[in-house]
Amino acid sequence: MLYHLLYPLASSVKLFNVFKYLTFRTIYAMITALIVSFIIGPWIIRKLEALQARQVIRTDGPESHLKKAGTPTMGGALILTAIIVPTLLWADLRNVFIWLTLLVIVGYGLIGFVDDYKKVVEKDPKGLSPRQKMFWQILIAGAVGIILYMLPGFSSEVYFPFFKRLHPDLGIVYIAFATIVIVGASNAVNLTDGLDGLAIGPVALNAGTYMLFCYIAGNARLSNYLQIPYVAGSGELAVLCGAMVGAGLGFLWYNSYPAEVFMGDVGSLPLGGALGTLAVITKQEILLVIVGGVFVIEALSVIFQVGSYKYRGKRIFRMAPIHHHFELKGVAEPKIIVRFWIITIILALVAISTLKMR
Repeated sequence: MLYHLLYPLASSVKLFNVFKYLTFRTIYAMITALIVSFIIGPWIIRKLEALQARQVIRTDGPESHLKKAGTPTMGGALILTAIIVPTLLWADLRNVFIWLTLLVIVGYGLIGFVDDYKKVVEKDPKGLSPRQKMFWQILIAGAVGIILYMLPGFSSEVYFPFFKRLHPDLGIVYIAFATIVIVGASNAVNLTDGLDGLAIGPVALNAGTYMLFCYIAGNARLSNYLQIPYVAGSGELAVLCGAMVGAGLGFLWYNSYPAEVFMGDVGSLPLGGALGTLAVITKQEILLVIVGGVFVIEALSVIFQVGSYKYRGKRIFRMAPIHHHFELKGVAEPKIIVRFWIITIILALVAISTLKMR
């Protein structure tokens, strides 16, 4: 059976008793993800080059991006491998939340893969149409929402940071709400993936933040003390979060400026979807707006830009998403990237501070 990997050794082999500790398995999931990234990273980059899976640069974008033409893309395959392998090794695979999150990661990864493959390998500039991508994203996220809603003991209430008594019960509408959170997070990360390391840095920081919230939400005493909803079994997701952090750092090794490989939709869509799923399962959906503030700002900049141009005939920014606006204003790409990372760190600290402000 699938769950007979490393975790069950804790009860069957005395030497591996340490495997029963969630913190130990989380740390080693992170380390394993890094090792996987370093081992298969160069091989995957070579394979992408052999497939001629090279990034197509927009001619209407910043001129500085033209030199990136030919850089391999679809590197998200490396990230997904570095998340899935450690999760299968170190997590308790009898946990339904692990499988639901992996469903989103694999499902959204396939959507991104098909889109990327059509664009960069088959040279079809259209790829999957926006409607097709949205249909499959909603279908997968909706399935997760339905399963969670039907799960015994899982609450359909929505909790608000800073307000311990504000948690309205959405009832069956929660399915639609969960779907919006997962799909919205997926596309927000996708829009942010435009500079070397810009998306993967905040993703790793977000995953690290939710690693803490997963651990607390799955611990009855801690969640009661900190007055956040207790979700039995959600603590096991800390292992998956650890794998996401390790995979993010491993990919950043190759994706940092100047990038050797880009993640493509095969990476950005599932990473965002995973963050949205973690937020839903831990009952920290609204908190994702704070933790993932950089992704929210990037998405809103596109929405406002399109809306303003459509209804006013004027643009708000020189170019959207907003990171391109700063590029066109003359800010160096590495400076934009690091500043966005700094903003993400500050937002993560604000999010963590809500544990004591309820």
